[in-house]
Amino acid sequence: MKIFSALYTRVMHWARHRHAQYYLGGLSFAESCVLPFPPPDVMLAPMSLAQPHRAWWYASLTTVSSVLGGLLGYLIGMFLFELIEPLLHTHGYWDRYQTAVAYFNEWGAWAVFVAGFSPIPYKVFTISAGALHMSLLPFVLASLLGRGARFFLVAGLMCWG
Repeated sequence: MKIFSALYTRVMHWARHRHAQYYLGGLSFAESCVLPFPPPDVMLAPMSLAQPHRAWWYASLTTVSSVLGGLLGYLIGMFLFELIEPLLHTHGYWDRYQTAVAYFNEWGAWAVFVAGFSPIPYKVFTISAGALHMSLLPFVLASLLGRGARFFLVAGLMCWG
């Protein structure tokens, strides 16, 4: 997709910028609640590889920013779902939303954890969690664990791999 190649090129440029950590935080936040954005791993990996002594800081920043963005996604789902529902259809996320609803019904907070760790679009699950009025504490804990595991794994692989 042409839109993603342009975003990817821009993100790789940001990874080399002297203010890269701010861009990483912003990207991590936005990717968790705004459609469409590339995952922060595309910045986290090269930044951790280039500066291994800062990799854990980058992973922490990415995790916290992502969970904060996830909270915004949760609030969007809770209070603005009727407004954004057409966007889910327009951007091809409606089927993913329906899948997320099915996962929530079957696995609850574990669905957020899996979405946070895996390449499944986390933003769909943050918005879905709010739309389905999931309890906030399990949402935050599952997000911290899932996103933290993913981003610390990426940083660790860049340091030690």
